[in-house]
Amino acid sequence: MPFIAIGDAKSPGDFALEGCDYHSLERQRTLDFATAVLAPTGHYARKNIGYLVAMAGGADHIVETDDDNFPLAAFFEPLPEHCETGVLAGTGWTNIYGAFGRSDVWPRGFPLDALAGSQPVWPKDSCTVHAPIQQALAQDNPDVDAIYRLTRALPVAFDEGERRIALGKGSWCPFNSQATVHHRPAFPLLYLPAHCSFRMTDIWRSFVAQRIAWENGWHVLFREPTVRQERNEHDLMRDFADEIPGYLANRAIATMLEQLPLEQGGAAIPTNLRRCYGALIEAGHVGEAEMPLLDAWLDDCAGLSQG
Repeated sequence: MPFIAIGDAKSPGDFALEGCDYHSLERQRTLDFATAVLAPTGHYARKNIGYLVAMAGGADHIVETDDDNFPLAAFFEPLPEHCETGVLAGTGWTNIYGAFGRSDVWPRGFPLDALAGSQPVWPKDSCTVHAPIQQALAQDNPDVDAIYRLTRALPVAFDEGERRIALGKGSWCPFNSQATVHHRPAFPLLYLPAHCSFRMTDIWRSFVAQRIAWENGWHVLFREPTVRQERNEHDLMRDFADEIPGYLANRAIATMLEQLPLEQGGAAIPTNLRRCYGALIEAGHVGEAEMPLLDAWLDDCAGLSQG
């Protein structure tokens, strides 16, 4: 499994690690991707370039992580995109952490006014679903919001052992970009927006991806922890400020996307992505400069699929 690392303005140009295919800013600019030219520096969304590098290398799935995650054994064993799992659909906002023994904890991006909602009955039976997007949890220091970190205790221990739950149409839960697998059919949905809050880029990506997944009959699968996080130093009040757009708008964004007319099928994914981000721009959640970046991404993806 190739290990690809994407540098940014603060990254050393001569970073080297055995087994790592490192792309400094200078090397990124030599790539034949429009995204590499247009992507802003100093932004997490430069990960988009890494996704394209992996696609160009012939990947059939992409496993992504962050620099403060330590992989567990299961991290290197992604599940197939068609797999047996329990399924929930039509449950609205669903705090998936409850399925792993911690209903008192919530994932970053979960609407605060949905926390008091009742938990669903977690399924005991399983069936085969198509789940080309898979989110694993993080043990010890999971991906929670700044409000949780400022008011609750860490570490957090989720239940041990294998557990998988897939969410289908009408069930919402944010997922991140820290221990996430995308199989080839879902590669275009990896796109991280750059012209929005840093703390919301992967969350709003997840809402767009879930909405488009429904049109393809796909599920989003959540599984037991595959990483342990030792979080880098953060200014929690700055994180809180950066998360305010999500606290105020995440429920409304999901409602807007749910009401948006989209087209069915994999061939419609580029059109659906443009429609979703167009709606986010029109509503003022994402800046207008996002659309040229999205167009560049889709052109790069199309070029790779044709090549």
